Amino acid sequence: MQKVRVPITNFQFGEISDSTIMRTDSPIYQASAQRVENLLVRAEGGVVKRAGLRNLHDFSLTRDTTKRMQLRLLPFVFSDDERYIIAIEDAKATCFRIVNGTISLVQTITQDTNSDALPFDEDYIHEYTYAQSGDVMFICHPLFAPRMIIRTSLTAFECTPFSFDERSDGEKIYQPYSVFHPVNANLDPSATSGTGVTFTVSEPYWTSDHVGVTMRYGKSEFTITSVTSSTVAVGDIVDVLRIRLEILNPLRTRDGSAVIEVTHLNHGFDGGESITVENASAVGGINASQINGARTIGDIIDENTYTITAGSSANLSEDGGGYVSLVTHAPTHNWDEQSFSAVRGYPAAIEFHENRLCFGGTIQEPDAIWMSSSGSFFNFDVGDADDSDSINLVAATGDVNEIRYLVSNRDLQVFTASAELYVPTFLNQAITPANAQIRKQTPFGCEFVEPKSIDGATLFLQTGGRVVREYLYTDTEDAYTSTAVSMISSHLIDDFQDVAVVNGAFQKAESYAVFVSSSGDCAVFGSNRAERRAGWMRFTTQGDFHSVVAIDDRLFAAVWFDDTDLRLCEFDEDFQLDNAKSYTVTANVADVSADFANGTEVHVIAVDGDGNQDYRGTHTVTGGNIDLTQYNPTYVSAYIGYSYTVNITTNPIDANVANGPATGVPRGVATIVADMRNTRSASFNDIKLITEGAFSGKKEFRLLGYSRDPQITVTQDEPLSFQLNGLIAELIL
Repeated sequence: MQKVRVPITNFQFGEISDSTIMRTDSPIYQASAQRVENLLVRAEGGVVKRAGLRNLHDFSLTRDTTKRMQLRLLPFVFSDDERYIIAIEDAKATCFRIVNGTISLVQTITQDTNSDALPFDEDYIHEYTYAQSGDVMFICHPLFAPRMIIRTSLTAFECTPFSFDERSDGEKIYQPYSVFHPVNANLDPSATSGTGVTFTVSEPYWTSDHVGVTMRYGKSEFTITSVTSSTVAVGDIVDVLRIRLEILNPLRTRDGSAVIEVTHLNHGFDGGESITVENASAVGGINASQINGARTIGDIIDENTYTITAGSSANLSEDGGGYVSLVTHAPTHNWDEQSFSAVRGYPAAIEFHENRLCFGGTIQEPDAIWMSSSGSFFNFDVGDADDSDSINLVAATGDVNEIRYLVSNRDLQVFTASAELYVPTFLNQAITPANAQIRKQTPFGCEFVEPKSIDGATLFLQTGGRVVREYLYTDTEDAYTSTAVSMISSHLIDDFQDVAVVNGAFQKAESYAVFVSSSGDCAVFGSNRAERRAGWMRFTTQGDFHSVVAIDDRLFAAVWFDDTDLRLCEFDEDFQLDNAKSYTVTANVADVSADFANGTEVHVIAVDGDGNQDYRGTHTVTGGNIDLTQYNPTYVSAYIGYSYTVNITTNPIDANVANGPATGVPRGVATIVADMRNTRSASFNDIKLITEGAFSGKKEFRLLGYSRDPQITVTQDEPLSFQLNGLIAELIL
């Protein structure tokens, strides 16, 4: 018989797949476990029991298992002491304020400022994107116009549709426009101004959804008021159909000729159209009066040039005319419509980056990005492409990349359904219309789970939902890489629907990404790149996790505890139970009727007048109460809720001996030496820790039995404190 002492000094790689059971040669094997349930891996390598779930609010929803998400929690941080949670559900938004250790409902919104129902639809809540700045949160989805949830006071909110800035005279909307018509489709207005003007398109174009849409002839706006057919619509012209030529001195004369060449970028005319020239100055010896006025377009030289005939001949060949405008309703290819509408869809993604509000991807333009003017979040006018003007980009990478998320990090990171891209930030130089570009990096694609930044990288769920990757810029590659961080724990990557990253959580220094699975469990990822440590854990509860949100170092969750109780909870270090509250106990009886129905079995941790806590097992709610009169002493309060499983199961204990590895050989674990801190309840392979109070130090346990895969399973019998720093196992061969 041979004895070998095998140290298990840390669990820094968390829970790993059983597919790695033969990788005893790997350092990961020696610092991980087969199951890490409701435990957090500490930076030092040990594990500590997660905080319990304190019950804060009942949403009173009825569960519909056909819906992916019925409610989603979003963070709203206005200042250091003004923090909120916004809960989005079907046609409703609920706003909670966080003050110190308490949370209170401050506003329930069911209509926007136009008295219209909120467009939020539980079929798509998991796809919504959001961005917040100051007292405004923007929420986007391709099926509705962006909405703004605005904090109007310390305890009041309202929801309003996003609207673009307008020129002071109301004759120009600073919104993005795009060309959606075929290249050769002509638009033929019946007049240059007025209401009830007919707009005829040479090919089928108009739909009923165009009513209310703003169009542009050149850069002159008109609004569609009705649609007669697919080729004919009626609209109102805002001012007059006037085109200001973008080129200074666009008129070219030839000595001895009355023909003038006009430089008009992308004019869209076919020739023979009637125009009225305005504001032209004398050029080539031709007086302004002989140029301005009604003219006819002659020859079409190219897409940017045509000719007109002046009232007299030139005596000099030169360019001139100053800034020239045209008034006309001639048929033209040069027309467009607003980029965001019910016809074309609305932005799928939103983010703030370099003092610009950025939209990404609509139904019609899935790979486009629009950035507002610098410092002016409601102005998307491209203007003259000055440095501060709005920016419009298209990810012309050869494929159509459906943009799902934008993330402001080192650069503006762009996550699409099929690839990862970015808009580079330049050293000591802001992004401008002149230098903005989109670069494609990796080819994996992103699922509808919001990418989150943690430990310098951005985590995202790869298309297909089976791999979590971190998008990280590396100096050696001079590019972004998307490294898989879930391969050794692939069994935990199970149809995620929500995620939150909490920094310095649970009164610890670590940061964690908490992913919610549609199965109701959470997969938790912890990373410390400086120490090359990363690991996965799992959270379970007597119910189903539904959504999570982080506010600073606090983590909140919406949890189904039955088909009618979706509750807002906080992971609270003072609680060892889930769906729990601290109840006042009077004459050793606690009234729990507001939270638990009669017949519900709950766990009770009673607190006496000196603050001592006694676990009093399970009790059944009777008459709305929990009766503790059978116990002594008299209690003043009690934590009452549901217990949750704590389990860490090691990898099979293995060792290399003189004749090779012991893998697969029948062997047993004779003794365990466990190092614990502040632990009140623990069982090692069903051998209980015997302690009268919180135990800290090393404890030996003697075990029995042989197996080809001997493991140590550590659990709890009572919902009390637990921390395990490491083990020494004595292996018998």
